[in-house]
Amino acid sequence: LLFLAGPLAGLFFQASPAKIVLTAVEKEVAGSLAVTLLASFGATLTGAMGAIPLAYLLARRKFWGKGIITGLIDLPVVIPHTAAGIALLGVISRDTLPGQAAEALGLSLVGSPVAIALAMMFVSIPFLINAARNGFEAVPVHLEYAALSLGASPSRVFFTISLPLAWRSIVTGLVMMFARGMSEFGAVVIVAYHPMTAPVLIFDRFNNFGLSYATPVAILFVTVSLVFFIAIRLLARNKNHA
Repeated sequence: LLFLAGPLAGLFFQASPAKIVLTAVEKEVAGSLAVTLLASFGATLTGAMGAIPLAYLLARRKFWGKGIITGLIDLPVVIPHTAAGIALLGVISRDTLPGQAAEALGLSLVGSPVAIALAMMFVSIPFLINAARNGFEAVPVHLEYAALSLGASPSRVFFTISLPLAWRSIVTGLVMMFARGMSEFGAVVIVAYHPMTAPVLIFDRFNNFGLSYATPVAILFVTVSLVFFIAIRLLARNKNHA
């Protein structure tokens, strides 16, 4: 516990309150925090549309290649995230089909908020899939069979039985995906150095100006992360109690 709490507690003593306030009102800092939060939220919301149905499929169906798919889902967690960024860059660059399609619409994926969200999604979506799968596996199968035998459609069973009973695990996965996306650096810095997310801005200031210039930004980012993390947890707990 000391090893976990000590560095975080020490961080807040490395910069004066006045310096933190001055840093907070900087346009660049506020912009980086906004990009980080919006991109992570967009990545989580978009990823959930595919991750939750996939988690249910993995929890309820047996099929050839299921082990391969499970291993593939966990792969972004174990590979170096700079390598993940390079792999993603090979999919969204201008000479690829997605990149060319975006260029035809007047968009450039590389160096855009979309690229940031994709990088965040790539490295964080395993947390949601695995948590949701565990939640669905804990739902008694006989409840679903009973509903089906009474004439409920599979979609109605999913939305009225499976999803509500697995909601706690799904919310945990959503929180973990959101938080992991916010903190991503390695994959993001490969696909989009600008606009800067908060982790990239911290690195940029540390690399160019040193520790004293990067510390206030780090303190602000840690504070914002804790506030959002606690708020989402409280909302999830209240929903579950309700």
